[in-house]
Amino acid sequence: MEQNTTGRKGLLAVSFGTSVNETRRKTIDAIENDMREAFPDYKLYRAWTSGMIIKKLKKRDKLQIDTVKEAVERMLAEGITEVIVQPTHVINGIENDQMIADVLAYRERFSDIRFGTPLLTNEEDSAAVIRAVMEEFGEISKDAALVFMGHGTTHYANSIYAALDYKFKDMGYSNVFLGTVEAYPSMETLKKLVRAHGAKRVILAPFMVVAGDHAMNDMSGEDEDSWRSRFEAEGFQVECVLKGLGEYRGVRKLYMDHIRAALG
Repeated sequence: MEQNTTGRKGLLAVSFGTSVNETRRKTIDAIENDMREAFPDYKLYRAWTSGMIIKKLKKRDKLQIDTVKEAVERMLAEGITEVIVQPTHVINGIENDQMIADVLAYRERFSDIRFGTPLLTNEEDSAAVIRAVMEEFGEISKDAALVFMGHGTTHYANSIYAALDYKFKDMGYSNVFLGTVEAYPSMETLKKLVRAHGAKRVILAPFMVVAGDHAMNDMSGEDEDSWRSRFEAEGFQVECVLKGLGEYRGVRKLYMDHIRAALG
């Protein structure tokens, strides 16, 4: 759909970013394409919050990605006066807090700034994400456990992961488990829960917007410390699904709903 760029409205899509181009096309690019189609009156801008990934892409691919501050400066230079900021972040963690602070530093220079919320912000979001993900996976056989790998954070918002694991069970998915790479629930917790469930097979999938480095290395890598290797060492048959949350149509729709909610 052709985009109307004559207005003074801007939509800033903020992502953590990824250095894996294949998953970026299927996830971040797909979310942004949906934004263009759903909100044709807004000119779309992109910013990533990972300075390390931005530097890596600039050096490796000669690809310039704006930081949040650079994107806001670009919007000002192009005459944008009304801004909606929609993060593709999964939770209201450290990255999201910093993004909001970076944008609000420019609040006096815009007539209106609104923020859409991250993927998992309220109870309705949790139920909607679970429905969207499980719609794709369908029914998981009783001898299998579907184990999602979230990122995890030291931020207090990390509690959403344990709550969501419980929510899967509450919605009838007794053989679905959610853990994190860097916080709680940990891999050790997951091993105990999956073993107690009596599963023989484990299906691993990332609970991250992109199926990037964490999914390819920490989750499904050959290294003995990867989740795949550790589950195999426990005697489980393991299958890996390298599909980021941004590939699920229902998840992308939820981001659009968050923009609509911000618009009021």
